[in-house]
Amino acid sequence: MPPRITSTAEFARYVGLARTTVSRVLNRQPGLKQSTIDRVQHALTETSFTPNAYATLLKGKGTSSVGICMENLLTPPILLKLATLQRQLRSQGYTSLIEVYARGESRTILRHFLSMRVEAVVFIGHFDTGELETRIRELIGHKTPHLVIDHHGIPLANTVTLDRAQAMREMMNHLLELGHRSFGLLGIPLDHPSRFERIHGIRAALTAHGLDLPACARSFDAQCLRTQDFEFGHTLARQFLELKQPPTAYVALNDEIAIGAMRALQEAGLAIPGAASVTGFNNQDICSMMAPLLTTVDQQIEPTIKMAMQVLMSQLRDGMPARPILRTIKPELVIRQSTGRAAR
Repeated sequence: MPPRITSTAEFARYVGLARTTVSRVLNRQPGLKQSTIDRVQHALTETSFTPNAYATLLKGKGTSSVGICMENLLTPPILLKLATLQRQLRSQGYTSLIEVYARGESRTILRHFLSMRVEAVVFIGHFDTGELETRIRELIGHKTPHLVIDHHGIPLANTVTLDRAQAMREMMNHLLELGHRSFGLLGIPLDHPSRFERIHGIRAALTAHGLDLPACARSFDAQCLRTQDFEFGHTLARQFLELKQPPTAYVALNDEIAIGAMRALQEAGLAIPGAASVTGFNNQDICSMMAPLLTTVDQQIEPTIKMAMQVLMSQLRDGMPARPILRTIKPELVIRQSTGRAAR
């Protein structure tokens, strides 16, 4: 049995190499022979020796760790973003520290990350705008690289986001070309000003066709409590069905809300897409399991995380940029069976 090794010095003696050489291999420094690297890696496997990360930190070296603050872990898209980012960070030699955000706790999370001497902080999802802006300013003050994925419009923040306004323009153009002129918005607020928000894209598409948003689109979000999204979509659709002239097309915040709405419409005896068209957002696997298959928008998660890694690694390599970085990802409209020509 190999000896129990508790320090890099003991491990170097076991391998039969200088401690500096072993340290260079462990720290992935360039200029080493492959035979030397293989020798150290083989010894690591034999002995199960793990270098002390805190000892490395005390020597003034980086921790090769990145803090990731998540909006939540409740939906497949956000979990896929986390898993993809973590996998790509690991391929670059970085470990991840993950915290789930709760309103009012972002300062505690950031202090924890900084106490662990992370080399960068990433925020994934949508957060309280005031809180996130304050955290970004604190990170800049600490000269700690940062990145925001999804949430946009934060001053000074380096951001990678899907162009949700463009996604809605493409979706609305698709529905308008099918003859739809009345729309029910499910989970999408009517008054968000940001140029990247969905309502901006909806308004732009309607305006381009000579139509007015208040005259063509309606929302019952304020009258219904949003808890579980499937049920929320079901409740919203039932509200629209009480109107004398319900919309001919429904545009949902996400796939779950869209599917809940489809169920309510079908329970009322309406054929989809014959009597009403329904669209979702995110392109989850469940979209291909519905009857009919759900028209939706793909978030392009792989390109998003690939761009995020480029922005993050450039900061870790070259330092923080003089101006904040903004990269937008083009969405993909996925047309399936749940949208058709508007009924007379």
